[in-house]
Amino acid sequence: MVKPCYVDGNGIKKGAWSEEDNKLREHIQSSGHSNWRLLPQYAGLARSGKSCRLRWVNYLKPGVKRGNYSKEEVDLIMGLHAKLGNKWSDIAKNLPGRTDNDIKNYWHAHVKKRLKRNVTGTSSLSEISQEEPDKDFVMAESSLKAHEHDNIIAQTCKMPKT
Repeated sequence: MVKPCYVDGNGIKKGAWSEEDNKLREHIQSSGHSNWRLLPQYAGLARSGKSCRLRWVNYLKPGVKRGNYSKEEVDLIMGLHAKLGNKWSDIAKNLPGRTDNDIKNYWHAHVKKRLKRNVTGTSSLSEISQEEPDKDFVMAESSLKAHEHDNIIAQTCKMPKT
């Protein structure tokens, strides 16, 4: 269930977006987004500039890919995370259409849990890969072998092979 909207003491609307998406989309497509702080006034929105920017970047911007991750995307995320750590924006640069926020959320909700269970539990890698997968996550045994993806990672990140 979605939390209802409310207006804080400064007159700024908080909570779920609805009809405001169309206003934001139309304004950005007609006028652009040179100043996020002033954009809500010009677009007729009772939101903060930061809220508008995040809504645009993570949900409304054309080309943003939402939904299930392919096995190749998961493998690339795991390999890049092994090399770069939690630098989500750098990882997102190698996955066209995916936002850093979406990748970070996917990592913490799906991938990290399985890796942690593998390290702390007595399960072998083959046992984990045969477990019932999440509805939008398919884990393969090769996905944990980052060295198999060194060629792709080295090319995309411009890093030397190890």
